[in-house]
Amino acid sequence: MAKQQINVRVDDDLERRITHLSERTGRTKSFYVTEAIEAFLNDHEDYFLAKDAIDEFRQSDDSAIALEDVQWPS
Repeated sequence: MAKQQINVRVDDDLERRITHLSERTGRTKSFYVTEAIEAFLNDHEDYFLAKDAIDEFRQSDDSAIALEDVQWPS
């Protein structure tokens, strides 16, 4: 997969923290910034998927199932 470059500006404290972590672990700053962006996107994509599912359910005529009636796999 081709990698694309994105330039961002961060404050001095954030740059210092990323640099310190990078030096301490031997990983690149790009590695940690990419990991942070991926975690952020995963969280927000999950949030909007759940929000859309709830909105869709609320607009439907379906009835909810009580939590105590859910049969969970063992």
